[in-house]
Amino acid sequence: MKMIQRLKYFEAIPITHSVLLSCLEDYKNPNDKIKQMVHSGELIRVKQGLYIVGDIYRDAKVSRGLLANQIYGPSYISFDFALSFYGLIPERVYEVTSVTTKMAKSYDTPLGRFTYIKSSLKLYNIGVSIEINSDGTSYMIATAEKALCDKLAFTKNLGISSQKAMKAYIEEDLRIDLDELKAFDLSIIKACAECGYKSGVLTYLYNTIKKLQEHS
Repeated sequence: MKMIQRLKYFEAIPITHSVLLSCLEDYKNPNDKIKQMVHSGELIRVKQGLYIVGDIYRDAKVSRGLLANQIYGPSYISFDFALSFYGLIPERVYEVTSVTTKMAKSYDTPLGRFTYIKSSLKLYNIGVSIEINSDGTSYMIATAEKALCDKLAFTKNLGISSQKAMKAYIEEDLRIDLDELKAFDLSIIKACAECGYKSGVLTYLYNTIKKLQEHS
């Protein structure tokens, strides 16, 4: 009963292997107990050394944002998942793509696929905010401006070489309502462009949005 109470305390917060061992200190072979609980569904093994309490002990919904940060870090959520979070693209996105300063990696988990794209530290540090969940936990996510910059900077073979092509990509490929861009913070896009990575494409983005804002 003590073990169950301890697990319920975590709700949807990811638990490390060492923390689990402390929760199971009354068991002679805690690692065997962990394997048993994973098999029974009392625990969900996200990756080696990281777990989530199973539905039987959890009422709260797992924050995929928090989980993405915990699976591999340092990292922040970006790309389509962030664009969808801000309501900029119409699609519901299932794969969580994040940016990291470490090696690129992907994890297929019982809670979905989590992908991590490597970035330079200079670009990484621009335009990242903290989102707070209803349970008080938080995670790092790109601002809307940075998510769009990341999408453009790390998508290969875009072939954008003019403001006209950029506008068409935003409207037709990403299906973003141009009116949504009128409130964008241009300083974030400018800072990304000045990092030197895909600066041409990001400059087209900057000038395209600047023109929209000037005519709004």
